[in-house]
Amino acid sequence: MAKKAKNKKAKSIEETLWDSANKLRGSVESSEYKHVVLGLIFLKFASDKFEERRKELIDEGKEKYLEMKEFYNMKNVFFLPEESRWIFIIKNAKQEDIALKIDTALHTVEKNNPALKGALPDNYFSRLNLDPSKLAALLDTINNIDTIKDKQTDIVGRVYEYFLSKFALAEGKGKGEFYTPKSIVNLIAEMIEPYKGVIYDPACGSGGMFVQSIKFIESHHGNKKEVSIYGQEYTATTYKLAKMNLAIRGISANLGEIPANTFARDQHPDLKADFIMANPPFNQKDWRASDELTDDPRWNGYEVPPKSNANYAWILNMVSKLSENGVAGFILANGALSGGGDEYKIRKKLLENDLVEAILILPGSMFYTTDISVSIWILNKNKLARKINLPDTVKNYRDRKHEILFMDLRKVGIPFEKKFIQFSPKQIEEITKTYHDWQQKDSEYKDQPEFCYAATLKEVQAKDYSLVPSKYIEFVNRDEHLDFDEKMTALQGEFTELLKQEEQSKKELLNVFKELGYAIKL
Repeated sequence: MAKKAKNKKAKSIEETLWDSANKLRGSVESSEYKHVVLGLIFLKFASDKFEERRKELIDEGKEKYLEMKEFYNMKNVFFLPEESRWIFIIKNAKQEDIALKIDTALHTVEKNNPALKGALPDNYFSRLNLDPSKLAALLDTINNIDTIKDKQTDIVGRVYEYFLSKFALAEGKGKGEFYTPKSIVNLIAEMIEPYKGVIYDPACGSGGMFVQSIKFIESHHGNKKEVSIYGQEYTATTYKLAKMNLAIRGISANLGEIPANTFARDQHPDLKADFIMANPPFNQKDWRASDELTDDPRWNGYEVPPKSNANYAWILNMVSKLSENGVAGFILANGALSGGGDEYKIRKKLLENDLVEAILILPGSMFYTTDISVSIWILNKNKLARKINLPDTVKNYRDRKHEILFMDLRKVGIPFEKKFIQFSPKQIEEITKTYHDWQQKDSEYKDQPEFCYAATLKEVQAKDYSLVPSKYIEFVNRDEHLDFDEKMTALQGEFTELLKQEEQSKKELLNVFKELGYAIKL
């Protein structure tokens, strides 16, 4: 009896596109061809929107306005001159100079639409010397996607998210810093609830924090016109990715005039944000010279962050940008939770100023580009007045003065892409509920062993201002759950004590010899 053929699972649009993009491998690095692929997807989407609006004008009997950009911009549609339209690109897809034609198309789109200034790939296609046949095959694949067919589904946004995550995976360790895993971004958005007001990200990468903020607003029936978005990005190519990523979703944002270093050239010096969401570079070294930025107003009232590590410089930058009732959710390496020197002094003052609201330690293997252990920090300028912009049903907040919620999420998560971990929607809901229950009056919040604990400032002071969650959360077998950083801190303490004992022994021995009349050096 003949075996029945197995039904093959149909490939998604994203998978089909990824397969086509992979054909560019060999002559082009993945760090380069992401701009090729995403630039083409953007052009197809812009063209589909343009043709849709063009048809509307014809149907309305306004043929004489077909080439007037104002009649496209008024509907948030980019105006495309003839040489920038997808139909022109496809018509010339088999020509040897197709790369030059694509570069011209992207340049012309940007030139005709000020909102896209600095957003699109610049001479990528001509410079990369792409195989014309492989490029033509990629164009054919993209041509089969109707980017606006389903009004309820953000097809292009979905493709962007898929590609950004796949590129981050493909580029591996040390690269792909432009992408924060989606489930972490979702969790931060659901926790701090950026419903309306000013949103800021000082290291915005490809703009994922902003995209998720808008999705949060839409899912809670808010109005995205009630938020203003500000950000900054240092890497030029990632700055372009962010501008494209936001443009395809119709999200207006001020990312600064140029890509620039947030510390050396703050492009939003007077900004006060209601919400900050960020994933700054971990443990950034030599971020300033010894004599630079020592009098920067962003450190107002705090020690100058050490030049050996920028973690606390990022924290103080964000604190300085928070509005009177602002809240920040960001990711940092676990080393920032403890440690001494100027970082200790800054952390102590942050706690005494009652800015730290919650610390969540994350599972390992969540990031595609690093194995480092990380935590989410929630800072809150005013624990009682915050949430004033949210619906009345969630305004019943209790006094959480000098109280910090610690959560250990190291056992939470589901497998992703075989070797990575992500949070499921249900897990995000449970984590968020615990946090919001703790914030509210008459809630069901209770400390839970091996998961969460609400500590007072006095308890944190007793632990020498450490923010390592495992110092507070109850564990059945504490030794098995000590965080690596906590173990290292304990070992360093033991080692320092041994050195002290050795020095004391040396001194005692020298005194003995001195009393006997011998001058001995050890």
